[in-house]
Amino acid sequence: MTLELPTVESIDDPALAGRLQHLLDHKTKPLGALGRLEALALRLGLILGSEAPALTAPQMLVCAGDHGLAARGVSAYPSDVTWQMVENFLAGGAAVSVLARQHGLALTVVDCGVRHDFEAREGLLVRRIAFGTADASAGPAMSLAQCERAIANGMALVRELPGNALLLGEMGIGNSSAASLLLARLAGQDIDACTGSGTGLDAAGRARKRALLREVLAVHADAATPLAALSAFGGFEIATLVGTVLQAAEERRVIVVDGFIASTAVLVAQGLRPRVVQRCVAAHESAEPGHRLLLAALGLEPLLKLDMRLGEGSGAALAWPLLESACRILREMASFESAGVSQRGD
Repeated sequence: MTLELPTVESIDDPALAGRLQHLLDHKTKPLGALGRLEALALRLGLILGSEAPALTAPQMLVCAGDHGLAARGVSAYPSDVTWQMVENFLAGGAAVSVLARQHGLALTVVDCGVRHDFEAREGLLVRRIAFGTADASAGPAMSLAQCERAIANGMALVRELPGNALLLGEMGIGNSSAASLLLARLAGQDIDACTGSGTGLDAAGRARKRALLREVLAVHADAATPLAALSAFGGFEIATLVGTVLQAAEERRVIVVDGFIASTAVLVAQGLRPRVVQRCVAAHESAEPGHRLLLAALGLEPLLKLDMRLGEGSGAALAWPLLESACRILREMASFESAGVSQRGD
């Protein structure tokens, strides 16, 4: 297939930015008193192209896939946990399930390449490329055709979803390794600095993981472009998320980025269409050491820092009320003039 990527135009609009800032500066509060909430409100207004932004029908999309590299011991958990957690998402028992219910987020789980056959049911979409990627230490995790198909799947998913906000989530035993490899290659970082404990490896396990990932980077030394690196390192769920980011950016949706793995999908998408980051809000900074480096590479400042490293979209769900509050401040908070409140004498 020939992958046609969406067109992502700049949303820079100095006139709108000026009007939004004027609105914020004249609300009934000291100048700048709402701190970073004001910057968030301005960002959301620019993304949605409105002086009174409103978030509608928010969609939490959790993309799941297995990784062949997991067989090399890069995770503290077996690969079966991927499909078992998908079942947990669908049964409503996972952290992201609880948080999505709490905050009124529509939760959709996507089988992008899980090593399991799921029974059809509401809330599950099967867009499986294969039963897990290949072992990236022995060759490419996926072919270029598989990679492009996964990206196309992600684009098509977003076109079918309502609303103007997309929250990114993922599940896949071994996917922190893929994320570390992508960060190291695409952002020019040392693999040791990009690699943490993932699902809870001890010090010896982290050392083995870092050594293996250094070997994988050497195997794929020529995989320098975003698509080549994504094909080399995986995974199907990350590639699908890349497609969702690209499509959501074209449609000018607000993209709420979760943790390390979801941010890696944005890094790849940025390499393909640099302006996608203009539509992104970083929900939190993960406890995974590579996430701070990744956010810096993207130029995003996280809203929360709770030392979380769960994934699933849990951080995005937790940050969601801040986005709603920022929009309401612009739409509903009175100005000094409308409220009849005196401004500063100077």
